[in-house]
Amino acid sequence: MSITRRLTGLLAAAAGAVALLAGTTAPAQAYSPNPAFSKYYYDTDSCPCSGGNLTDPFDNTYFAYDAGGLAVKMELVSGGAFVGKVEFHPNDEKLWVYDTRNDGDSFYVTIGYASGGTYHSLGTVSPPGTDEVVDLTVKDYDIPDGASVDISVYDDAGPSDLIGAARGTGAAVA
Repeated sequence: MSITRRLTGLLAAAAGAVALLAGTTAPAQAYSPNPAFSKYYYDTDSCPCSGGNLTDPFDNTYFAYDAGGLAVKMELVSGGAFVGKVEFHPNDEKLWVYDTRNDGDSFYVTIGYASGGTYHSLGTVSPPGTDEVVDLTVKDYDIPDGASVDISVYDDAGPSDLIGAARGTGAAVA
């Protein structure tokens, strides 16, 4: 074996060891077919809200009162198993993204809002991808009163391969 081939092999092994020590993993595989998608809306004028469609096996969603707000809960189910959920809470304008199945796959959530005739993208959010049974990311936004908030769930980071989408309303209408 040539010295060049040995060095190439050693460098590849070292890179693999560094990635392992850094805790990085291979990219997640896409769901095929996409998870089933359900969405539920809650007028937060009538909240606090809990129970009913807000009940799930992980933390039983609770929406707080927020005049003029429209909360959203989205659930993802694959092969009969609950694999994730996404919640938009108008009170404090928070996005909660849960990966509830440690299956080597993830999903990606884009969020943005329309206000004053302009659309504002707030980026893409995904769960952290740890070895925990439930991974959770919570983002706190400053969304203007009464703004329409668009939330889309994708199967890959592109983002492409749309799983589903919903629209809530941020904060209280003044």
